Amino acid sequence: MAVPAEQIDREVEQRLRKLSRTVRLDGFRPGKVPLKIVAQHYGPQVRSEVIGDAVQRAFSEVVQEQKLKVAGYPRIERKEGSDAKQLTFSATFEIYPEVKIGDLAAATIQRPTHAVDDADVDRTLSILRKQRVSWEPVTRASQTGDRVTVDFTGRIDGNEFPGGKGAGVAVVLGEGRMLPEFESGLEGVSAGDHKTFPVAFPADYPGKEVAGKSANFEVSVQRVEAPRLPAIDAEFAKSLGVADGDIAKMRDEVKANVEREVKKRVEGEVKQKVMQALIDSTTLELPKSLVEIEMRRMVQQTRAELEARGVKLERLPVKPEALEGQARRRVALGLILGELVKSHELGAKPEQVRSLVTEHAQTYEQPFEVVRWVYSEPQRLNEFEGLAVESNVVGWVLAHAKVEDKTISFEELMGAAT
Repeated sequence: MAVPAEQIDREVEQRLRKLSRTVRLDGFRPGKVPLKIVAQHYGPQVRSEVIGDAVQRAFSEVVQEQKLKVAGYPRIERKEGSDAKQLTFSATFEIYPEVKIGDLAAATIQRPTHAVDDADVDRTLSILRKQRVSWEPVTRASQTGDRVTVDFTGRIDGNEFPGGKGAGVAVVLGEGRMLPEFESGLEGVSAGDHKTFPVAFPADYPGKEVAGKSANFEVSVQRVEAPRLPAIDAEFAKSLGVADGDIAKMRDEVKANVEREVKKRVEGEVKQKVMQALIDSTTLELPKSLVEIEMRRMVQQTRAELEARGVKLERLPVKPEALEGQARRRVALGLILGELVKSHELGAKPEQVRSLVTEHAQTYEQPFEVVRWVYSEPQRLNEFEGLAVESNVVGWVLAHAKVEDKTISFEELMGAAT
């Protein structure tokens, strides 16, 4: 690329003249600073800006003429020793690769299926009852499922250690939130008991100062409480938002909610498998610049999330290289999906977006207000447009790949049983 030196000089002079009409310098009235003085103070900066703008225009013209798709940011360097009448530059950059989707006919997508039944509703109601549990003091010895409130002091070789002391700590026996030996030490105790028992910390315990060591805990039991689950009655139904307390209506609403969650889980699993099939079937050389840009973006996002949680970054530094694999996957999917959407007209349609927004709004008490809220802000609506595009891509892949439906249990779909 070449930029005429005369053009640079002319534009520099124009900008300096314009600047002289507004610049303020000590000893001169506004607008009365001599051009020579303005040039002495601001000439190098203005020349640098003019050259930068001229080079950027020249680069853009070359890119448009040759119909190049530049990936990332170009590295532009000036060539020394060139003709005095023009400034010559070289630009080094990557271009977007040609994306050719592989043969998806050889890909197999296993799609989980599950029909929600009464047993799933009962299981969900059981979870909802546990979430609304109340606790009643008992005089008997503690057993699994009870909540035991204790004061404790732990010592290693007779010395207290950080984190080894607590007051009024509630432990639900069997939940597994404390070390197994600590929980087992609280079995069979009653309010007012005092007890000492050993606890061995595993070698991989997060607290390095106690990992692999044994401690003796002195425990004072404040109280033992048994769980009391609410009955499935009209009051329980009302607590779930059924105004008239109708139990049959409550079960219908719970089933509808479970069906929505099952659908969401199935769609999520299928989408992940579809995206992996696209990556596996497409050979693609990723531009390093795009991967680096994505890594930087992910680092910034991770830092912001950690800071929002109160994590001090000096204690937990975010290393870009740890995110490279995920960044490469995101860039690859972005290129592949972009090509699919363009080649097969898989863009979001207004009716699809409306359907997704409406479905999302059904989980709120005032669906109409939620729909209006989403459509009032373009950024919120963009999220649903993105979901519609993903849905179109998934549908296209499922139509071209081999799909195997597999019936799975509610527990398998939702994860470990609660």
